[in-house]
Parts: sequence; C-alpha cells; structure tokens
Amino acid sequence: MPHGWIILDKPLGLGSTQGVAAVKRVLREAGHNMKLKGGLKVGHGGTLDPLATGVLPIALGEATKLTGRMLDADKVYQFTVAFGAETDTLDLEGQVVAESAVRPTAAAIKALVPRFTGPIEQVPPAYSALKVDGARAYDLARAGEQVALAARRVTIHALSLDATDGASASFTAHVSKGTYIRSLARDLALALGTRGHVTRLHRVKAGPFRIEAAISLDILNEIGKGAPLEPHLLPLEAGLDDIPALSLDPEQARAVRQGRVLTGLPLDDGLCWARTGQTPVALIEILSGTATVVRGFNLPDVAE
Repeated sequence: MPHGWIILDKPLGLGSTQGVAAVKRVLREAGHNMKLKGGLKVGHGGTLDPLATGVLPIALGEATKLTGRMLDADKVYQFTVAFGAETDTLDLEGQVVAESAVRPTAAAIKALVPRFTGPIEQVPPAYSALKVDGARAYDLARAGEQVALAARRVTIHALSLDATDGASASFTAHVSKGTYIRSLARDLALALGTRGHVTRLHRVKAGPFRIEAAISLDILNEIGKGAPLEPHLLPLEAGLDDIPALSLDPEQARAVRQGRVLTGLPLDDGLCWARTGQTPVALIEILSGTATVVRGFNLPDVAE
C-alpha cells in the first residue's frame, strides 16, 4: 500500500480537487486501494487555481497527515503581468474594470522590484476563497456584491524581473504562505502608474517539492494502465526535508508510537521527525529537551 507523494505537473484548466480525483482514479485502476476499508487516503498540499500550472503535491496514505505543513510552506512562482488593463479577477478569466495607456519601461520595473521584496502589506483578491461573514469571497463577488478584504502581511523572499517587452513583464517570486500572486501583479502595475493582470502563473516549487520531480497527467494515466508507481512516488519523509531527523532506538520508538514524551534530548527547540531505521515514526516537537508527538505515522518498519 503506497504512502508518500505524487508531484503532479498540473495542467491549465484542472482544479486542485480534480487533480486529487485523477490520482484516486488511477490508484483505484491500478488496484492500490482494493484492500483498504474506505479506500486509500489522498489529499493535496496546496491549492492551485485552474488557470495556474505546475507543482501540485498530492499526498497518499500516511503522508496526508502532512498536507497542513505544505499549505504553510513557501512557494516559488513564475508569472507574467499584462499591462494596460485590470480585471475583476486579476487574471485572464475576469472582466476589465480599469484601463491605462501607460506601459512601463524595463528600467522602471527593475527599479521597483526592491520595493516589493521583504515584508509587505497585501489586499487579497475579491475572487478568493477567503471567508467574509461566513461566505466565500468569490461567491459574494460573483453575486455582484462589493467585497472588502483587509490587508494582510506577507513576505516576498525574492522577486526578480525575468523579461519584459513593454506590453507585459515576466517575474519569478519566492513567497510566504498567504501571498496572492494576482494581488502582487495588481500592486506592481499600480506602482508603475498603470493597470495589470496575470496572464500566466506557473508554480515551480511548493515547500520542498520542485517542478523537476513533477509528472504529467499522461504519465499518471499510464500508472492506471499498469506502469509502475514506484519511480514516481516520493517517500513520506520528502515532505519533511526542511526539518532535522532524529533517530530513535527501539525503546524510544515504542514510546513515541504510544504517544509518550521523551525527555533529556540534547536538541534545539523546534520540529523534527523521528525515525527508527529508515521508517518515519512521528513528527515531534522539541521544547527544552522534551519531545512531544505532533503527528504519528502508522508505517511498517523498513530495515537500514
């Protein structure tokens, strides 16, 4: 039974939940969840709009316990902003709501980039999944209601101008959780004295997962027809690549599996993942040398 990650190179037009459904279908066709009550658990680690492409981490089995960490992870996007028009959705899907004849120069764009690097205040798009008085913002916006979302603090770790032709500009952005690239595009255009919207959005990294590890829908469908899953399945611990590993002896592993704390550990405070041999046992938190279980993993032992 598979536990780990399939990194899907999500194509244009496919929603994140549709990507999960495609993986479920393929695994069912390949017989991977035939013996499990309720079927194999599958979930995604970070929503990607239908008009966006690229890295969509899909967790299988015990790895679904880590999808929350993926939602909180940094992301890297490549995107293109068309200048001269702003749409209500801030992308190609919407209706034009404002226009400008101004087309910024490459020099002006390059000079602006540092202003949008580091902690910034950002107002999310009206067409977003954020809730306003219990309702999704995009539902209210589609119903014609005015949506007023509060500014939020996000971090742009890095932003670079990749190319510009006067009518548009392409960027690469390394951003914190909660950052909306559509809002970033809007704000960049406004700061340049014009209007703009996103015409291309491609995620090249989500947490530890890079586009190089992603597979196409065609390759995914081949798995359903009998091609091996293993070459495309990353281990559960691939989702823990950003934190240290702690090796446990058999007695410690037994204690952690029972949810008991470990004390006297000479480790820095923070999260780490515990293992016995090559088998992940739990995600644990260290505080003053004491380890408590955050999430336990029910995996068969694998020898060194």
